[in-house]
Amino acid sequence: MTALLVVAKAPVPGLAKTRLCPPATPEQAAAIAAASLLDTLEAVHATPGARPVVALTGELERAARAAELRERLALGTLLDQRGGGFPQRLAAAHADTAAAHPGLPVLQIGMDTPQVSAELLAEACRVLTGADAVFGPAVDGGWWAVGFRDPRAASLLAAIPTSRPDTGRRTLTALREAGLRVAELPELADVDTMLDARAVAAGIPRTRFAAALAGCAR
Repeated sequence: MTALLVVAKAPVPGLAKTRLCPPATPEQAAAIAAASLLDTLEAVHATPGARPVVALTGELERAARAAELRERLALGTLLDQRGGGFPQRLAAAHADTAAAHPGLPVLQIGMDTPQVSAELLAEACRVLTGADAVFGPAVDGGWWAVGFRDPRAASLLAAIPTSRPDTGRRTLTALREAGLRVAELPELADVDTMLDARAVAAGIPRTRFAAALAGCAR
């Protein structure tokens, strides 16, 4: 068993995926973010041996597709994010997940890779059983997944700046300098810009994400 943690932000219009605007409207951007999260959660819940956990920030009642999200979130463990900056909230989410599911390794992803599959997540969980940590690099220089067989090691994340071109490199270096045996996962593209969104959607045409994106002006 593995605790499969999704760190997510409620897809509220005007606050979610703002880099898609324009051409997307704030409402369309929120709908795209909601679809991405729902597709991600579907993959998580379909992963064999996974205990789904979501660490959420934001007002879910104001979110796009709030009813669908509430229904899906009720199927796993829902935690509130806590801490100051995002790196600190990441570390806290790992700690809180470990407290909710003691003794389990923790694999964490975000909501920006709707192309992630249950098969890929299952393989990442399998790899984690033979390593101290796993690391999934992102095309933009960040990372889309990180996991720890001993979740206490996730405290390292609190000191690593995020949303930088060297975030992934810094993270991988910190894990290795801490003496962890790190297994690398396949590289994925995060959805940050409309160019990213269109490229990802082209590879997953029959998803909520692709359908939500199709409604946006070119």
